[in-house]
Amino acid sequence: MSDAEAVEDAGDTRLAVLLAMAMFVLVVDTSLMNVSISSVVHDLDTTVSGVQSAIALEALVSAAFILIGSKVGDLIGRKRAYVLGLLGYAVGALAMVLARDLLAIVVFWAVIGGLGASLLLPAMQSLVHGNFEGAAQKKAYAMVGAAAAIAAAVGPLLGGFITTYLSWRVAFGLEVVAIGVVLSGIRLVRDAPYDGPREVDVVGALLSILGMGGLVLGILVWQEGGESVAALLSVGALAMGSFAWWLVRRKRAGKPTLVDPGLFEIPTFPLGITQQMMQQIALGGAMIALPIYLQMVLEYNAMEAGLSLAPLSLSMFAVALVAGRRAGRRRPSIVVRTGFLLLLIGLVALLPVVPRADSGWALVVPLVVAGSGLGLLVSQLNVYTLGPISEERVSEAAGVNSAAGSFGLSFGLAFAGAIMLATLSTVFTSMSDDSDVLPPEDKAQVAQVLEDDAELMSNTQLVELLADEPPAVQAEIVRINTDARHLALQVALGIPILAALLGLGNSFRMTRLPEPESTGDVEGLALG
Repeated sequence: MSDAEAVEDAGDTRLAVLLAMAMFVLVVDTSLMNVSISSVVHDLDTTVSGVQSAIALEALVSAAFILIGSKVGDLIGRKRAYVLGLLGYAVGALAMVLARDLLAIVVFWAVIGGLGASLLLPAMQSLVHGNFEGAAQKKAYAMVGAAAAIAAAVGPLLGGFITTYLSWRVAFGLEVVAIGVVLSGIRLVRDAPYDGPREVDVVGALLSILGMGGLVLGILVWQEGGESVAALLSVGALAMGSFAWWLVRRKRAGKPTLVDPGLFEIPTFPLGITQQMMQQIALGGAMIALPIYLQMVLEYNAMEAGLSLAPLSLSMFAVALVAGRRAGRRRPSIVVRTGFLLLLIGLVALLPVVPRADSGWALVVPLVVAGSGLGLLVSQLNVYTLGPISEERVSEAAGVNSAAGSFGLSFGLAFAGAIMLATLSTVFTSMSDDSDVLPPEDKAQVAQVLEDDAELMSNTQLVELLADEPPAVQAEIVRINTDARHLALQVALGIPILAALLGLGNSFRMTRLPEPESTGDVEGLALG
């Protein structure tokens, strides 16, 4: 190897490492928030539902704008979109370091950070494709994909450790440092030129935002007790239907579209993105309900919560790694069916465990089973969905796939969390009204306290609040609180269980179709 080739190879390796670091930050960010919920709530004197809404909103903004972000990258240059995406994420992380109230998190972390992700993901896909060739390209794709998988696996542990022994603000500060390191190597990035149509489908863009945004915002508003929930959901559903109609109409007129509706004529593509959405709804639902349960019911700190969730993330990572290498001639649709079956079994197994669990150890086996199912899905869904897509259309298809996954994640986070808190409120109030121990005047007071603060309270905090009440009343309210929270988690787990069941049903449709034939290398499409 000549000196020039050695220098070029070293530059390629450094660029691949920096791209992998950017993906690591992107994936680990939400894990930090999930395991730090109780600390953020305490430090900012806010509510669990407020923090949960911010988490769901960040995923929603990313999903709603990712198709537009891809087009923006085409118009302004993929390198510039990549830099803007990183800066958006840096602003969000810095806001978490400095935030003094929930509004700052919503505006800077959820909205600006979500917009950053919508620019970063599609730009990264194009830059990996445009900056590397042959074996170097496969190596870069593998490194970026591995970074995403490792971040998903260690995110809860890393976030829990830093939050417990330092501060959640330190964790987000380290994100800012990591992004600074990535940006320091921006001179290594060559822009990936775009030669396609430059006309923007403005109507399609607006309809896609209204569709996905209306559905998830409707759930978030309902969770917060706001009005116009039905109107938001109706607007979302109507906009989604109009979006599909508009794409077909514009395509027939021979005009550029935000998304090529011809992609949905490939039989495996709509099934694949639907399965991607079901997988992410299940993951999002589980990853919002379980951390709340661990921190508010078992009273775990962030480190203990991260350790308790580790069986899910680590088994997902390990199985995805093994299955990706050993899938061989096994039909992807069969592997996907097995994945959804294991996911369903693991989630259903949690239902009887929850009321009896006095520590995270009781959740280990169900979480390993569910994580193994998710690992099988991660290893195959991108291959099934994007393998048959031609190279010139694969970037657009990957954007749709990413949007479906991000929308599923935001929907799962919002809906499971909303159902959990609504169930808690309803059951707590009902059980209080039916109690023979609580005096009538205390029942009204309990209902009011629950409406305002109960979602924040562990049993320890509840006992402190009830210090002036007779011991019998204290014991009764604590009993009701315990029973209501267990039931609320079980109901919330119904959302990921339903998603897994729908995914399992869809897998039978997948097996009835001819197996997709890959037209190219799709390793890097795990980016979405």
